[in-house]
Amino acid sequence: MFMNFKELGISENILNVLNKKGIKTPTPVQIESIPIITTGSDLISQAQTGTGKTLAFLLPIFEKIDTSKNCIQSLIITPTRELAIQITQEAERLQEGKDLGILSAYGGKDISSQIKKLKKDIHLVIATPGRLIDHLMRKSIDLSKVSTIVLDEADEMLFMGFKNDIESIMKFIPKKRQMLCFSATMDSAVKKLAYRYMKDPSVVSIKSEEVTLENIIQEVVETTDRNKQDDLCKVLEEDNAFMAIIFCRTKARVDKLDENLHQRGFNCAKIHSDIQQSKRERIMKSFRNAEIQYLIATDVAARGIDVTGVTHVYNYDIPETVESYIHRIGRCGRSGENGYTCLFVDPKNEKMLTEIENNIKLTIKRRTI
Repeated sequence: MFMNFKELGISENILNVLNKKGIKTPTPVQIESIPIITTGSDLISQAQTGTGKTLAFLLPIFEKIDTSKNCIQSLIITPTRELAIQITQEAERLQEGKDLGILSAYGGKDISSQIKKLKKDIHLVIATPGRLIDHLMRKSIDLSKVSTIVLDEADEMLFMGFKNDIESIMKFIPKKRQMLCFSATMDSAVKKLAYRYMKDPSVVSIKSEEVTLENIIQEVVETTDRNKQDDLCKVLEEDNAFMAIIFCRTKARVDKLDENLHQRGFNCAKIHSDIQQSKRERIMKSFRNAEIQYLIATDVAARGIDVTGVTHVYNYDIPETVESYIHRIGRCGRSGENGYTCLFVDPKNEKMLTEIENNIKLTIKRRTI
């Protein structure tokens, strides 16, 4: 068993960067994935957000890239702009002292500035499928020398309808390359996509849910659709959370709740895919800096957002799957800290609540307001 990053073959300059960030011990997904990636093998890795999977693929990629070659050598495809930004920030922090060209390509940002940057030496591209195809159609990006491709949040990519886009992109990637697929869930659709483009992949599965849930107090508020908003506000006033995420089922419900909470004087902001990218980035920066107390979000907008300091998660709308529930509440209680989550359930949600309780093997405590 590898106990530190040096044993995993991470070079001295990157070790120094990790030390500065206070990252000294590799997580299970890093311990299991990095040695496989280093050998050049294909990999399917099942791991939730917050388990350290970004570094699990970035570290070996950084070790592999040859900066003396002026070409794109690694490509990371991710479903959302937020996740692309987050991975880019992580990569830029890692590349301290290394002359490595990184391009983040996603919609909502001026494409001409990305085209201009592509004329310089770029070694690593982090992109969303739509914007990457845009570049490929314009012939502004050359993927013919890519030796490693990463599909991050592969399950979400398929859920959001990017299957055809992935297939189009793969036509521009050399046949001889390494492919890494990271996914929170490992259903048949993910396996089918992965195995179509992979050669004898190794499979790593990190079960982190039980560990994550140990630090989180879970409660349920039984309510009705008519009273739900008032009940949420009472809970928010009682808890006065330091930083919280409130999950809604749709963009329209995010908009409605955001308007209502603002009227009641709560310090909140909303995030979903219809909000202009530059504004979303400003909101996320403010939230990370704890200037915003409540972030109201859809599942898709919040996917991959890993913000330290979130103390509370409120499920205003019940999630559609058990995995989604675990994924949502895992936003708090990170790094051994305690978290609190509250799920608002009206009578029509009882079946889903039972499914959640059976899966996590816990009868969630009912909260009286």
